Amino acid sequence: MKLEGKAVLVTGASRGLGEALLKRLARKGARVVGVSRNAGEIEAVAAALRAEGHEAHALAYDVGDKEAIYPLVGAASALVGPIDVLVHNASTLGPTPLPLLLDTACEDLTRVLEVNVVGPFRLTKAVAGAMALRGGGLVVHLTSDAAVSAYPRWGAYGVSKVALEHLGRIWAAELEATGVRFLNVDPGDMDTRMHRDALPEADPATLARPEDVAARLVTLIERAEAVPTGSRLEAARLEAA
Repeated sequence: MKLEGKAVLVTGASRGLGEALLKRLARKGARVVGVSRNAGEIEAVAAALRAEGHEAHALAYDVGDKEAIYPLVGAASALVGPIDVLVHNASTLGPTPLPLLLDTACEDLTRVLEVNVVGPFRLTKAVAGAMALRGGGLVVHLTSDAAVSAYPRWGAYGVSKVALEHLGRIWAAELEATGVRFLNVDPGDMDTRMHRDALPEADPATLARPEDVAARLVTLIERAEAVPTGSRLEAARLEAA
């Protein structure tokens, strides 16, 4: 996929991997829209990209809010046109320090699922129909090794990522004939605020830089047609351009 001129929507784009992805996609010539709950942070990211001469827009929405989804998609489409690439990066751990499942409040589990699973479902549902009518599109789910390994205290987050991955596989199976493609990508452990919140004792030197992971993910997006839809991939095993 040639990214120049493509309309790309990235959630959770005000910091960490989302910010790095938004920047790299914009610098590849994509017309990007970044979404974050923090209006000031996401506008600062978009403004810096516009100052470089790129087309970048900021939207302040909470993907875990049911009422936000259609206004979000409407606003993004008004800015850059029908979405060609949707990256589900927004995610929440729930309360930190991470609790055992026995100590996890039902309301906290619900919130994690709303942001990490139900929000992406609603957002995909709002854009995938138009993608199918146009005969193509790409949806990327950012997942985690917590989806395949049972880590104590990562219960709510791990369950949400298992569900997100299988959601991607089912979307892929149901829309395979339409040209709309789905990929699940595990970015690995990165030096981000979320990782510090979860594991404050971790040595940053042992963690990947979001910018390096973003480079690998953008290369994957450019070559997505060569990857079977519904695949699960690990960023550390991907090639960077």
